[in-house]
Amino acid sequence: MQTDPRYPIGQYEPQPFSVQQKEAWLLDIYFLPQAIERAIENLDEQQLQTPYRDGGWTLVQLIHHVADSHMNAYTRFKLGITENNPTIKPYDEQAWALLPDVQTVPINVSITLLHAVHTRWYAAIKNLTDEQWQERTVVHPEHNKQMTLWHLLGMYAWHSKHHTAHITTLKQLKNW
Repeated sequence: MQTDPRYPIGQYEPQPFSVQQKEAWLLDIYFLPQAIERAIENLDEQQLQTPYRDGGWTLVQLIHHVADSHMNAYTRFKLGITENNPTIKPYDEQAWALLPDVQTVPINVSITLLHAVHTRWYAAIKNLTDEQWQERTVVHPEHNKQMTLWHLLGMYAWHSKHHTAHITTLKQLKNW
């Protein structure tokens, strides 16, 4: 059976709260910058300009997207921790991927940004109580849905692995 190239690790499936799962997802957040760095190691500019799938973003766009997305995630968590059920701001990720900074700024800037954001993000959330994970919420207006911080943690842990797998799967397919 052929894996859907859009979802090389499958789609996100929410999980019930457990301390073991929390620790695993927190490590996914903590180690994402290193995982992305390892995934792109030794790729040249032509390879980085290759879409990860037909009709998909180039690896450059993908890396800048992860930085954009995780900056938003960090802010969403901070709002969820400090405000009572705040409405978070959605953004048009497709439009962001076409902005001039994605075309002109080297990916090492976004890699550096990921290291900084993930260091702050992990520090902000690593000591949340089990109750905070399950009871603190945000509202996502685009999905018209209230989400717990637990749900967001799982979603962004998945997002980290999802986009890393886009890179590693392309490398395997191309034998890079």
